[in-house]
Amino acid sequence: MKQKLKMGMVGGGQGAFIGAVHRMAAALDGEIELVCGAFSSSPEKARASGRDLGIDCSRNYESYQTMFRAEAELPENERMDFVAIVTPNHMHFPVASAALLAGFHVISDKPATLNLYEAKQLRELVKETGLLFGLTHTYTGYPMVKEARQLISEGKLGPLRKVIVEYTQGWLSEPAGSDNKQAAWRTNPAMSGASGCMGDIGSHAANLAEYICGSHIHSVCAELTTFVPDRLLDDDGMVLMKMGEGIKGILHASQVAAGEENNLTVRVYGEKGGLEWQQQEPNTLVLKPQVGPMQVYRTGGAHSAMAAANTRTPMGHPEGYLEAFANIYRNFSAAVRAHAIDGCNEPAAFDYPGIEDGVRGMALIESLVASNASDQKWFEIQE
Repeated sequence: MKQKLKMGMVGGGQGAFIGAVHRMAAALDGEIELVCGAFSSSPEKARASGRDLGIDCSRNYESYQTMFRAEAELPENERMDFVAIVTPNHMHFPVASAALLAGFHVISDKPATLNLYEAKQLRELVKETGLLFGLTHTYTGYPMVKEARQLISEGKLGPLRKVIVEYTQGWLSEPAGSDNKQAAWRTNPAMSGASGCMGDIGSHAANLAEYICGSHIHSVCAELTTFVPDRLLDDDGMVLMKMGEGIKGILHASQVAAGEENNLTVRVYGEKGGLEWQQQEPNTLVLKPQVGPMQVYRTGGAHSAMAAANTRTPMGHPEGYLEAFANIYRNFSAAVRAHAIDGCNEPAAFDYPGIEDGVRGMALIESLVASNASDQKWFEIQE
């Protein structure tokens, strides 16, 4: 039986949402064990959170700086193998850079950093250290998303013409109270970055469109809106996109679509037909040929090797968000094991989002903000 990889965590303490999701996803396949953490910027809360999680008191740290120093001094077979960063956005870069310089691989919640300048610095640091950096763009982990990517790469739709991706939520439709921790930092430019809705969920939609189509967004024309009075960042946006190979796209993201839960939908059209996938019904992919009957692909069916490799249960046993999230962790952990053997650090070889996705994401966000502020119709994305 192979030894579990040892994970540390920064952030994700008491009252946090995404930290618990990361921990469940990392644990799902039994390959990763949480062994240490600095779970809050408050030393008292960090300690209390670690105790709640059953972390040994000697590895329940009050700060990430202390954790990296202490873990680096442990014997190689005892120290953590990588760190998961689940803090608000403004702390992603300082924690990730400190971890890499201390010799640890990193997997981070998205976006990679607070801004494009930091993302470029982080990319250079990843190259210099030769270590791994993973980014949890969760929705690329779904089996039917991977099936869609495979069908397109095989030419089932012919040359692509158009992609329409929509991500709508309603949870910020009204002003959030001061006790809503998630809303507080996501609508604060100092902690979230230059964009609210687009930085939070629009970046997921864009990443999904690029992953499925196998093509990058290179130009945007954006209108971002703040509907809720006194909110400092956008809570809604509409974007026209130009992608490689002449693909045209539309991206709509909103966190003020009252009544919506977490409605992420992507449709892609080519010369020979189209396909559609919805995150709220993730086990179904619909292929719509121009000639012939509509085809329904289901998770667990006899489909592509890529979809099968990211499916855990037989057909008819639904897999959802946590399983997709766990696929990112499982693929990243495979890369960590391979890196220990031969130093391989190419994310594409293991099918998880990496630093290049992070840089493109930040470049996209900054281009959307610049496009919205200008009368110029199209903005080229500068990475």
